Amino acid sequence: MRAKPNQQWQAYEAERPEVFSKSIGWRVSGNGAPIRIRKDSHWNVPEPELVLVINSQREIVGYCAGNDVSSRDIEGENPLYLPQAKIYNGSCALGHGILLCEPDAIKDIPIRLQIRRANETILNSEANTSTMKRTLLELVEFLTRELDFPQGVFLMTGTCLVPDGEFTLQPDDVVAIQVGELMIENKVQA
Repeated sequence: MRAKPNQQWQAYEAERPEVFSKSIGWRVSGNGAPIRIRKDSHWNVPEPELVLVINSQREIVGYCAGNDVSSRDIEGENPLYLPQAKIYNGSCALGHGILLCEPDAIKDIPIRLQIRRANETILNSEANTSTMKRTLLELVEFLTRELDFPQGVFLMTGTCLVPDGEFTLQPDDVVAIQVGELMIENKVQA
């Protein structure tokens, strides 16, 4: 059944979670590498996320920290523009390392976001994985339901910390994301 034209997207209320390809490996920035904002967007935000490490047998074997940099104005204009808002050079950062652990160890860990501009902290916020709408196993199940990952896959689980509508990233901002014990820090480029 197709959605009615006036029906809004309800990713958090729908039966299926929003699952999409974010990046292929060579486009991912690591710790200390730059992230980017689109030149054709005026509202760009970091999205700190727990990133599940999933093996080829569809098992959660650990996690890392992630940043799903997004162009909110492009995404909000039309749901069909989601790939343009989410998938571009420098829009994904993962790291610093992978912490191997059982899935239960990830259910209640802090996620922190700090943004510095001109050596001043302009945003400092925190949430917890225990407040996630979807379970980790549910996200893995939907991702792998009709897709095989013979080498495994990284699954960004969605954000719970987004700066307000007045905020947009600027060149030279420094974004630090900590998920549990792992932290990644990246400087913004245009």
